[in-house]
Amino acid sequence: MASSPAPRVTLAIRGPLERADLPGLFDRTCALLEGISPEVLCCEVAAVAADAVAVDALARLALAARRHRAHVLLIGASPELLELVALMGLSDVLGERA
Repeated sequence: MASSPAPRVTLAIRGPLERADLPGLFDRTCALLEGISPEVLCCEVAAVAADAVAVDALARLALAARRHRAHVLLIGASPELLELVALMGLSDVLGERA
């Protein structure tokens, strides 16, 4: 019997991100995950700049995902964003898919 793929939810994140946007993004993400119980939160980040605010936002989304027993998968992340994620020690919680 073939197993079904892990339930996923996709969230498109567009920039520019401002620090003041982060609490609302976190709250909307929690609301999105509530009741769905996905295993993976796919974050489309191709339109996100590689800066500390973006990594802060992604760390908060990883926290929201973890609270709902899911993990984050980055989609379309630039090499610069991935380098910054690694520099900040978050590569283990922010996976990547091209």
